[in-house]
Amino acid sequence: MKITHRGNQPRKKYEQVYEYIETFIDQQRFSENTRIPSENYLTKRLGVSRETVRTAIALLVEEGVLYAVKGSGTFFNKKRLLMHESLPDNGEVKIGVIVQGQDYNANSNLLKGIKSGLSDKSVELKIFYTDNKLVNERRCLLACSKGFHGLIVDGVKASMINLNRDCYSALYDKNVPVIFYNNFYADANFPKVTIADGDCADELVKRLTGSGHRHIAGIFVYDNYQGIEKYKGYVHALQKYGASYRDKYVKWFISDDTQDEKELARSLWKFLKSVPKCTAIVCCNYMILKSLLRLLDKYGKNVPKDYSVVSFDYSDNDWQESGITSSIHPGFEMGFEVGKRIFEMIRDNEYKIHDYSYVFKPTIFDGTSIQDIRS
Repeated sequence: MKITHRGNQPRKKYEQVYEYIETFIDQQRFSENTRIPSENYLTKRLGVSRETVRTAIALLVEEGVLYAVKGSGTFFNKKRLLMHESLPDNGEVKIGVIVQGQDYNANSNLLKGIKSGLSDKSVELKIFYTDNKLVNERRCLLACSKGFHGLIVDGVKASMINLNRDCYSALYDKNVPVIFYNNFYADANFPKVTIADGDCADELVKRLTGSGHRHIAGIFVYDNYQGIEKYKGYVHALQKYGASYRDKYVKWFISDDTQDEKELARSLWKFLKSVPKCTAIVCCNYMILKSLLRLLDKYGKNVPKDYSVVSFDYSDNDWQESGITSSIHPGFEMGFEVGKRIFEMIRDNEYKIHDYSYVFKPTIFDGTSIQDIRS
């Protein structure tokens, strides 16, 4: 199954659903499960309408990939896919891509970048989702323990203990190259492609303090390596630019909290009410940002009149239209880099002694979400 690369052109919403289902099938084709997620799940998971989901499913049904069973759900044609899988494969290299799957926009752009970077190479890609669960990561790693020449991984709960270190050690001993992107395990001896989150925090906080803000709240995720690095950068920037740091102005979540929209909104609103002097908010990622904006709209709060808002890692294509001052997540470019580097590692017999890591400098979009309160 192939995703057509569209570069930086905006994707239609049904195409996002189509790609999500394609990736789900790629992961499930060798399991006992042939039922795709329900329309209700896809609607909530991807933030689209039911009609959009049905359009994507209808296209896949028309292509013979899916079929519906009245009263039971929609299934994929496993026999057809396995027959396709058994056809002679001319690919010389097989690479696994293990993604968290929680920020769909970032993942989709990253996969397009990987495919673009490897488009002139003889490579077969297999996509696996962890949903940021350690047990799922372990299943993915075990599935890739044989027959794969290299792995691209977004680490699960990477700021915490790495329970799957034995799997990574086994891959290292077998000389299977692994490269991380976004989140990585600090105690693992693998290269990584990341963003300079500390520099990004500095840029965002500097813009807020430069407009007179001194009571700046921060919303962070603590079970992911990026979240910790963003928090460190936020604290250093507050001190550097003369803003006040107080513990109660920081709200911590774990990644799983973002899955329950109602509970997340309740917790966010309780937090904001506890910091009445707060005039600005730093969001650690696009998912937190979306939830915050929906919450503020629900309670009739205006951005930037009531709260100035900035965000790390804006991953959708509408960043200019949104008006949110933010760092733009380099999903496509990051995918291109990790794809290029893992291929070079596979071809390099001495890849372990060479440095294949890369750090992206932040790209900041100056929107209209910061109010100047200096007067």
